[in-house]
Amino acid sequence: MKYFDKYADQIFKLINPIVAIIIGMIVYEIIRKIIEKTTNKQFKNAHQEKRVKTISRHILNIIKYIIVVIIAIAILANFGVNVTSILAGLGITAALIGLAFQDLAKDLIAGVSIILEDQYEIGDTVEINGFLGEVVALGLRTTRLKNYKGQTLIIANHSITEVINYNLAKNFAAVDISVAYESDLDKVEESIEELSDILKEKYPKIKKDIRILGVTELESSGIIYRVGIETVTDDYFYVQRILRKELKKKFDKDKIKIPYQQVEVHNGK
Repeated sequence: MKYFDKYADQIFKLINPIVAIIIGMIVYEIIRKIIEKTTNKQFKNAHQEKRVKTISRHILNIIKYIIVVIIAIAILANFGVNVTSILAGLGITAALIGLAFQDLAKDLIAGVSIILEDQYEIGDTVEINGFLGEVVALGLRTTRLKNYKGQTLIIANHSITEVINYNLAKNFAAVDISVAYESDLDKVEESIEELSDILKEKYPKIKKDIRILGVTELESSGIIYRVGIETVTDDYFYVQRILRKELKKKFDKDKIKIPYQQVEVHNGK
């Protein structure tokens, strides 16, 4: 019996960590399902939905780390490690780590500020340090942006000083187009206005009329007109491309000349 008791203690010491890990995983799954059920509802707008999902993702990450720390402490205590002395020494250790990892602490603080101040969320189109792209990941340490070329920018949160968020308001997809000096400007503006109905009928994503902002420049090659359509951020570049294409087709149809540089070559003999 003593022989059995001796090995039973060793067996339980080996089983206890496994049980602790399983319990931790179960607790995490229960909390995750509760959070998902709470956040899986109808939202007033897409902005609110993205904000709630971003915050819930960070809450889950924090809970995961807390559970991991608790399990680690339980396993150490199970093997006879003096956890009390370890916890007492964490104060000094934390101070040393804080000095060594100041940038990491800055990242964490900046990440929390970004979330609490609602500066941007996953799915928003933002410009950071001259890089324009969609926020594909927002962590407590870093932010990831992906542009239309597929390039990904990973930037430390504490390095972000200024952010342009294109999702906080309606956007105006503006396009500059050049017409020849000999063009009848009234006819040009009439042609542009006629294009509004064509675009709304042809492209379901375009729901607003074209706005003519007028002549912006008088260049050597032609007169520059600026026109645009109010649109949501996700369709900003799409609307710009469509507008350029359809303006060219409409001007060709109405015999409005778009000037371009030409090179005249003389073959001297």
